[in-house]
Amino acid sequence: MNPYLDVQNLTKTFGALTLFEDISFSIAEGQRVGLVAKNGMGKSTLLSILSGKEGYDEGEIIYRKDLKVGFLEQSPQFDPEESVLDACFNHHGDEEKVLRAKQVLTQLKINDLSQPMGQLSGGQQKRVALANVLLTDPDFLILDEPTNHLDLDMIEWLESYLSRGRRTLLMVTHDRFFLDRVCDIIIELDNHTIYTYRGNYAYYLEKRQHRLEVTRAEITRANNLYRRELEWMRRQPQAMGHKAKYREDAFYELERKAKQRIEERQMRLKSTNVYIGSKIFECQYVSKAWGDKVMLKDFYYNFARFEKMGIVGNNGTGKSTFLKLLMGHEPVDSGRFDIGETVRFGYFSQEGLQFDEQQKVLDVVRDIADYIDLGGGRHFTASQFLQHFQFTPEQQYNYVYKLSGGERRKLYLCTVLMQNPNFLVLDEPTNDLDIQTLQILEEYLSDFPGCVIVVSHDRYFMDKVVDHLLVFKGDGVIKDFPGNYSQYREWCSLKEKEDSSDVKVEKRVKRDYHNTDKRKMSYKEKMEYARLEGEIASLEEEKRNIEAMLCGGTSDVETITRMSKRLPLLNEELDEKSMRWLELSELE
Repeated sequence: MNPYLDVQNLTKTFGALTLFEDISFSIAEGQRVGLVAKNGMGKSTLLSILSGKEGYDEGEIIYRKDLKVGFLEQSPQFDPEESVLDACFNHHGDEEKVLRAKQVLTQLKINDLSQPMGQLSGGQQKRVALANVLLTDPDFLILDEPTNHLDLDMIEWLESYLSRGRRTLLMVTHDRFFLDRVCDIIIELDNHTIYTYRGNYAYYLEKRQHRLEVTRAEITRANNLYRRELEWMRRQPQAMGHKAKYREDAFYELERKAKQRIEERQMRLKSTNVYIGSKIFECQYVSKAWGDKVMLKDFYYNFARFEKMGIVGNNGTGKSTFLKLLMGHEPVDSGRFDIGETVRFGYFSQEGLQFDEQQKVLDVVRDIADYIDLGGGRHFTASQFLQHFQFTPEQQYNYVYKLSGGERRKLYLCTVLMQNPNFLVLDEPTNDLDIQTLQILEEYLSDFPGCVIVVSHDRYFMDKVVDHLLVFKGDGVIKDFPGNYSQYREWCSLKEKEDSSDVKVEKRVKRDYHNTDKRKMSYKEKMEYARLEGEIASLEEEKRNIEAMLCGGTSDVETITRMSKRLPLLNEELDEKSMRWLELSELE
C-alpha cells in the first residue's frame, strides 16, 4: 500500500509528564484511522504535532512528498471581521468554488455566507472550520473531534461523506457509532505507547479486551517471580558484585514489568440511598419563544417516576432551552412547571463550571462533599469517587490548571454527581469525554435509582441510557417516542417507506382511472374482490393498533422491536392487496 504518513519513534513530554514515548505507526492511502485514548493521554497533542502546530522531543514524522494535508483543530480561531465565505477559502470570485461552499455549508446549517465570523457561536465556528477542511479537498484529513457541535442530521451526513470513495483520514472522536461506521483501523494510545487494531470499533473492543487479559496474566506471573527474585536480592552479599550482574539486571527489568499499572474495571457504583417521591414534575402547557422563533408552544408533559428520557433534535430547536426552563434559569412566557417536593436536581450544563485554577482536583470535589452515601452502610469517599471516574491518585493532587479540556469536563461531572441528586439533568454530558469514562457514566446512569433527562447527540450513549425520547422538531413541535434512538431511526425509516408506497399507489390509481378499456368481473374475481375487502379491513385495523402502540409509550422494548419488524411486512401485504382490490374495482 502507498504510505501517506510514517511516524517513527516519536516522544513527547511536558516537564516530568510523558505523554508518549518511542511510538511508531503508519497510515496508508485509503485507510480511515480512529485514534482513541483516555482524557489527558495526548490525543489532541499528537494531532497538533502531526499537523506541524506543535513540536516534539524525539523521533521522525515523514509525509509522502507533495501530499496535501487538511487539519481540523478542536478549537479553531478565525479573524472576527472575515465573512463566512472568505473564512472557508480565498475563492477569488470562482463561481464553482462558491457553489460548492454553499452546498457544504448548507449541510452544516450555516446559511448566511456574508456574516462576520465574530458573530458566530463557538459551535458554528467549528462547523465553518470543518467545511473549510472538506472544501480544500486534501489528500489526507486529520480531524480532532469533527462531530462536536453537530446535530444528528449533520453527523449522519458527515458519516456518509467520509465513508465514500477512498478517503484517507486520521481522526479523534468519542462518537462510537461514528467510529464504527467510518473507520477501518483503530489505534489506541495507552500507557505511553501505541496499539494498532485492523478493524472497526467493534473489532477493537473485542481485541483490546483480549490484550488486557493477556497483559494481566503476564503481570501476575511477573509479580510471582518478582517476589522470589526479591528474596534472592536481599540474601546476596554486596561482595558478589559482577558474578550475578546478569541476574541483577534481569531483576530490575522484572520489577519494571511487575509494577505496571493496567486499567481495571471498577465495580459498578450502585446507590440505594436515593429516594424520590411519586410526584416528579408536570410541564403545564408551557410556551417559550425568542422573538419570532418558537421553542415551546402549549407543551404538556407529566414526567413519571424513575423515567430515563432522552431529548434529541437539530441545533436551535429548543432542547437546552427546555432544560433551562425546567431548572428555572429562564422564565417561561406562559404555563408553568409544577415540581415535586422531594426532587433534588443535579444539573450538568453546556456552559460548565468555573474552577479555581490553583485548586487541587481532590479539593474541588471535597468542597461538595467528603463522601457519598450509597446506602446499606456503604459509602464512597471523594477520592474513591474520583478514582471510579478514572482520576488516578496522582492526578487528584494535580492543580486544575494542568487538566486537559476533557478532564475538566469529567471533573465538572463528578461535582454534579457528588451532590447525590435524585434527578439528573444532563445537557451534552458526552462532549469531550473519553470512551472509558463514557462507559462508566453509562453504567452509572443505568443503575441510577432516580430520574434522568439527557440531551445528547451521542447515539450510542442514548441507546444505552434512555428508554424514551422527546424529539424536538422546531417551531414548538415535539414528538413523544417510546423507545431509544436506534428504534426511533428505524421507525422513521419505516415511515418514509410507507409514505413512498402511498405516493406510488396514488399514481397507479390515477393512471388506471383513465383506462377506458374495461371488461366485466368474472365470478371468481367477484369472490376474490369480496374476500379482499375483508382482508384489507383486518390488516388496516392491525396497522392502526401497532401505530397506536408504538406511539403510546406503555409497551416494553421487546414488544416495540417485534412490532417494528412486523409493520413493514404488514405495509407490503396491505399495498399488494390494495393494488389488487383497485384493479378489480375497475371491472365492476
